[in-house]
Amino acid sequence: MKKVSFNLLTVVSIGLLVSACSNPSKMIDAADQVQKSCDPQVLEAKADVIDARYTLTFPAKYFHKKAVLEVIPVLVYEGGEEVGASKWLQGEGVSSNYTTIPQTGGSASQAVQFKYKEGMQSAHLDLRVKLHYKNKATDFPSPFKLADGTIITYKLVDTDGVPVLAPNAYQPTYTETQEAQIKYQIQSAAVRSSELSKADIKALKTFLEEANKNERKQIAGTNIVAYASPDGPEQLNTKLSSDRSKTAKSALDNATRKIKNKGAVNLSTISEDWDGFSELVAASTIQDKDLILRVLSMYNDPVVREREIKNMSKVYQVLADKVLPELRRASLVANVTVQNYTDQELSDFVAQNNVEGLDVEALLHAATLVDDNATKVSLYEKAGEKFGDWRAYNNLAYVRLAEGKLADAKAALAKVTTANDIVKNNNGVVALREGRIDDAEKLFTEAGKLPAATQNTAVIAILKGNYPDAVSKLASSNTFNAALANVLVQNYSKASDILKNVTTAKASYLKAVIAARNGNGSQVASELKDAYAKDASLKARAQKDIEFAKFQSNI
Repeated sequence: MKKVSFNLLTVVSIGLLVSACSNPSKMIDAADQVQKSCDPQVLEAKADVIDARYTLTFPAKYFHKKAVLEVIPVLVYEGGEEVGASKWLQGEGVSSNYTTIPQTGGSASQAVQFKYKEGMQSAHLDLRVKLHYKNKATDFPSPFKLADGTIITYKLVDTDGVPVLAPNAYQPTYTETQEAQIKYQIQSAAVRSSELSKADIKALKTFLEEANKNERKQIAGTNIVAYASPDGPEQLNTKLSSDRSKTAKSALDNATRKIKNKGAVNLSTISEDWDGFSELVAASTIQDKDLILRVLSMYNDPVVREREIKNMSKVYQVLADKVLPELRRASLVANVTVQNYTDQELSDFVAQNNVEGLDVEALLHAATLVDDNATKVSLYEKAGEKFGDWRAYNNLAYVRLAEGKLADAKAALAKVTTANDIVKNNNGVVALREGRIDDAEKLFTEAGKLPAATQNTAVIAILKGNYPDAVSKLASSNTFNAALANVLVQNYSKASDILKNVTTAKASYLKAVIAARNGNGSQVASELKDAYAKDASLKARAQKDIEFAKFQSNI
């Protein structure tokens, strides 16, 4: 009985095909004899574009010689449908320039593309077919269904971006210095009284006296470097610079004799100050200074240098009057270690609203010590208004971004005139959140030396469909986006390892996607339950997500 039934079906099929040759309308009746395929079988959006390629295979004697088929791809989705470009097929007897399907049978393929729209996550791709024969068009009553759609897993990408907080240079302790100079006459180590009455010597003395009285300051010591000008015998200059260091120390000791705990005095000498000589000549308006500098570069021997320069008698007189006297000196540099405010003291100042006396570094650092954003904003605004420091406005934008106040963040960054990597990255974050993808990509690329900028360019790579590039950029990152990038290249093991350290709602959802692709229904249910508990809105997505088409009972 089965054998007879099979033969009857065969006869019916052959009869339909033979009839099709003589009557084009019979092509409609034999539509189920056309083989349909689509790559991919489940549609997927990439960079907001759905690409697919379908193939129709016609059996022998199907296509009427004078018939034309118009094949129209249509993506049907919630809220509407999108019609793609038609593919025209013709029989052997048609003279149009369409794809010819011979009597012996044949295939035709066509790529289709649709711009993704909201609602297309629940869709299917149909081929609607029209038969054209002798100026008459007849629709096939039923479309050819090709594929379901659409996978939009890449749209889970976190597009908040990674902003960067500008660092401050606040130091728990720092060093203050004060410098003075004692000038000497030629071949003399005696300190003249006029030198001790100069403003810089008085300022040095006052600097040490005030440090001695301030409990937050401690005098670390004073360095004295004594010099001799590079004229005269080297042996004489060596002794001369040594003597000058001693007389300078005596003068300092005498001037500061009432100061206690003034630290050690360290002595050093430079017997012939050729470096100082070169700097002064280079900065001078001496007519032949280039010639003098050339001599210094040509000869290393100090005796030869001095001889060659003295040979320029006219020039040497100018040097003797203007340059050499400046080199006969002792430099005194006092160093004071300052104990800055402790973190607790800064926190107390903030709590008492007593921050007017703080410098910019203290204000920026104090903002990092408090938890509430309102106080951070107040401190950054104070630092910006008082000091105009770009870091204050950048960090204000950082806080506003954390609060989701995009307009305020943008306004803060607009006050920054410095175009550095941190500012470019943060402007890129603003552009990313505003959906200005190309602008964001340009800014992140320019700020590419920052690790955050690299992570941000990976977001752009995902949005633009360059998944391997995103994986590469996030290779050292244990973030949700790193896991997502690995899922998009089907590296589920790596993605799962990363997700062990990510506890967000979307992380649980992505774990469910991996479980679905691995055919693990119970894990799909478990992970989705966890995702809903953290973000109930994900349930609506899951119910339409084709990733879970085979696991509707687990949703």
